[in-house]
Amino acid sequence: MKEQPPRTRPSSRGTPTRSVYALPVWIGGGLAAAAFVWGIGAIVLDHAGRKTPISTGGFQPTAANTTPTPAETPAGMIWIPGGEFSMGCADPRGQPFGGPDAMQDARPIHRVYVDGFWIDRTEVTNERFSEFVAATGYVTVAERPPRPEDFPGAPPENLVPGSLVFTPPPGPVSLANHYVWWTYVPGANWRHPNGPESSIEGRDDDAVVQVAHEDAAAFAAWAGKRLPTEAEWEFAARGGLSGNLYPWGNAFRPAGRFMANTWQGQFPSENTASDGYAATAPVGQFPPNAYGLHDMSGNVWEWCSDWYRPDAYAMRHASGQSVRNPRGPNDSFDPQEPHEKKRVLRGGSFLCTEQYCARYIVGTRGKAEPSSGCSHIGFRCVKPR
Repeated sequence: MKEQPPRTRPSSRGTPTRSVYALPVWIGGGLAAAAFVWGIGAIVLDHAGRKTPISTGGFQPTAANTTPTPAETPAGMIWIPGGEFSMGCADPRGQPFGGPDAMQDARPIHRVYVDGFWIDRTEVTNERFSEFVAATGYVTVAERPPRPEDFPGAPPENLVPGSLVFTPPPGPVSLANHYVWWTYVPGANWRHPNGPESSIEGRDDDAVVQVAHEDAAAFAAWAGKRLPTEAEWEFAARGGLSGNLYPWGNAFRPAGRFMANTWQGQFPSENTASDGYAATAPVGQFPPNAYGLHDMSGNVWEWCSDWYRPDAYAMRHASGQSVRNPRGPNDSFDPQEPHEKKRVLRGGSFLCTEQYCARYIVGTRGKAEPSSGCSHIGFRCVKPR
């Protein structure tokens, strides 16, 4: 990776008004954001409460299709051959950088088949999203005032456009309360990721953030593409490898080399930015996987088209056969917030750390309410043959 000085995000605070989970709580006269936190938030142990070492049990070799690569590939995209692979994640606890979560919703490991497709080489950038907005006049969710019917009882002065911004506390805090490091900031949006005083000027190549699911889907439709299914995303991220912890292999930092933009230091108060970036990085700064894809681990979370359910894999696995081109469940259910629908996120972000979130591990899953915009959520697109 080319050495660059660490970037830091300005400290932006405002009155929270919109929840990432659409779950408002009154704090200090305002609505506090029940922030999306890496996708799960709670640690899940096995039935005996034990930490079990990871194994490749359940993983079988990837059987990639051998059909010829199409003659013409869309600009900025890479052909993924598709085929059959083992989808999911073994319990990573006890492994270096494996984190504290059993990743229960990423099991059972099961066989899935996907057709070939093109996928963006990198996450969608600020420059590319700017082209979309200039061509269409599109207004993102974070730029629209929250609707009173979505927040009954909220004072009108609190219903202002904005989004959630990671705001590090001044010192160590309990990791049990994510309110401490997330702030709803009026005026935060894709042009101003940390609030109205921030800007994307000079950051054309950074991954766009503060985009809700419908914003990402609107961009994809304009570009003649769509959002990936969870199965497509994981097949592409694995790069033809099977059962590995990361898109590049099983060592988090092989020979000491940083392979992804993640958190270093005491989370969430101190980021040493040893990898060169304290927040989003320009896309493509870290080595690609075997398919030539960058940032499939870290940098920003990426929206998928699937609804989230923690038992999605169990329902799929019950058939006993390889599943072809799964589109995910027909509905969403999250036992942590049973009244909120969630979409799947993949890949982790620059905020992921073994202390709290290890979802840079390739088979792990995230989730968020679809109208959520955050300073660590972006996307990439796919295009069927």
